[in-house]
Amino acid sequence: MSNDVRNKMNRRLFLSTTAATMGALAAPALAQTGTTEIEEDISNATRRNISSFRSLEWRPYFNNLNGGAILVDTTSRALHYWNSDETIYKLYPTSVPMTDDLTRRGRTKIVQKVDGPSWRPTSSMLKRNPELPAYIAPGPDNPLGTHALYLSWTYYRIHGTHDTRKIGRRSSSGCIGLYNEHIAELFTMATVGTQVLLI
Repeated sequence: MSNDVRNKMNRRLFLSTTAATMGALAAPALAQTGTTEIEEDISNATRRNISSFRSLEWRPYFNNLNGGAILVDTTSRALHYWNSDETIYKLYPTSVPMTDDLTRRGRTKIVQKVDGPSWRPTSSMLKRNPELPAYIAPGPDNPLGTHALYLSWTYYRIHGTHDTRKIGRRSSSGCIGLYNEHIAELFTMATVGTQVLLI
């Protein structure tokens, strides 16, 4: 093989290897820019979307970020979290209550954090479904998942779920559900006293 042919082949190999390497290096950077899908226009063509993720500013909803803030948008089925110094913003897909009469809206706060919560159905749940068990211990069958943030409203929680099919849907009896990995992350950031607004 002549030196010219060898040089051309080495140059092609160098260029293709460099392009592949740069592409591989760029992929993680793209993955780290955010965990949300932002849509410019939600129209009838996108009506099958179960969650319309849009980054939001906290100011229209809260006077301050003292203790952090959680906004739950039941229409877009998304939970927004800002920490107190505005260095962390998180956006998570959620499950929301099945019907409007089960949905509570307004201002509340986190009053308790439980790692490995147990679950008991409310009297209204038992009325709707008498076959529910009276108690479920922490573990893989627990409807509250791995972690729960108890709100100042009786029986209302932000919690995980082992049934991932519920996320992005109207599927709860009043609570806001997150994937277990998301509630575990939120659990480490939110504190007792974190303000919560459901809209």
